[in-house]
Amino acid sequence: MLDFVGLGLFDEKDISLKGLEKIRNADKVYVEFYTSILMGTDLEKMEQLYEKKITLLSREDVEQHAEDWLVGAKDRNVVFLTGGDTMVSTTHVDLRLRAADMGIETTLVHGASIASAICGLSGLQNYRFGKSVTIPHPYVSSRGVRVVSQTPYDTIKKNIEAGLHTAVFLDIDKDKGYMTVNQAMEILLEVEGKLGEGVMNDRLAVGIARAGSPSPVVKADYVEALRDYAFGGPLHIVVIPAELHFVEAEALVKLAGAPEVILENVD
Repeated sequence: MLDFVGLGLFDEKDISLKGLEKIRNADKVYVEFYTSILMGTDLEKMEQLYEKKITLLSREDVEQHAEDWLVGAKDRNVVFLTGGDTMVSTTHVDLRLRAADMGIETTLVHGASIASAICGLSGLQNYRFGKSVTIPHPYVSSRGVRVVSQTPYDTIKKNIEAGLHTAVFLDIDKDKGYMTVNQAMEILLEVEGKLGEGVMNDRLAVGIARAGSPSPVVKADYVEALRDYAFGGPLHIVVIPAELHFVEAEALVKLAGAPEVILENVD
């Protein structure tokens, strides 16, 4: 048996009682922290609360060598822990399919997800979101050229044209660290400058830091202003809203400190 258990958003206490029960009854517990990470805890605190030894898996362990540890779930109870909800990442869906191919039964214990948290924290309506996207860190090519992905910009543009908000996830890189809202704004403005378009010009954005913690930061303002706003430590995420409903506009003003001018000309 392989149980996928979502840990929630911030620390070891976010886990559900059902998830905790699965862990304590497990023969082996694994966790991966490369798709997301709980910034308010560490393995030692998790093991102390969960009363179970936890083995940390690398990206390679999950994506390239999963069969090496999945095989143990054929005759034992194995739990696989992830930050947030257990099936938000396509990596985890792929892992579940590989388990099925090996004849391993799987179950899911869901956890709080950033996908719903951004709506609760900002007041934006969840059914108005389009395709999400991740902004990767720029890199230097083999020719020494700095490469910045245009894909996030294009996705935001298409969503706005369809009247849909965009959840913009920010890269986590073992060498470059956690991307910030400020860096994300810089990248989007850089792409816009190269394309000569106006998607980000006077565009409202929402930056969220440390969702699920006792003191999350939620700030709505124009892209240029958010570029310089102090959000503090990770993890960060960005939302680029399309046209706002009047309830959404009111929520952004009252809950996220957006400029009151956005209340004008909303439906």
